[in-house]
Amino acid sequence: MMMEYITGETVGNFLAHFGVGVLLMLLGLTVFAFTTKFSEVKLIKEGNIAVALKLWGKAIGLGIVIYTVWAGSVNLLDAFIWGLVGIATQVIAYWIVEYGLTPNTDLAKEVENGNLAVGFSLFSISIVVGLLVAASLTY
Repeated sequence: MMMEYITGETVGNFLAHFGVGVLLMLLGLTVFAFTTKFSEVKLIKEGNIAVALKLWGKAIGLGIVIYTVWAGSVNLLDAFIWGLVGIATQVIAYWIVEYGLTPNTDLAKEVENGNLAVGFSLFSISIVVGLLVAASLTY
């Protein structure tokens, strides 16, 4: 009975969506890296947990958006475009927090210095933004 639902077309659709999802995640992580003046990968390798929290909070937030986009998109192009919107929204939200809500604190420098409170706050904000974007996509 299960084989009636698993066809070459459904496997192809799965692989296409998974591939585009991975592409969006890699694109998002690359764009996110340009929002900092330091190498996140280098600092994570050195054990900077605050930087890891900041980076992977953005990835989780974007993953939430991609999940929602896949559930409601009409086709792969539609899903890709809304995934790009999710990436842009995460970056804009970071800039709002960095420059609008905390103008007297250099959040990037705090994270680079290993400030876990700031790293966890940015982690949380990124997930909240991902949830808000995802909820907005289900109108």
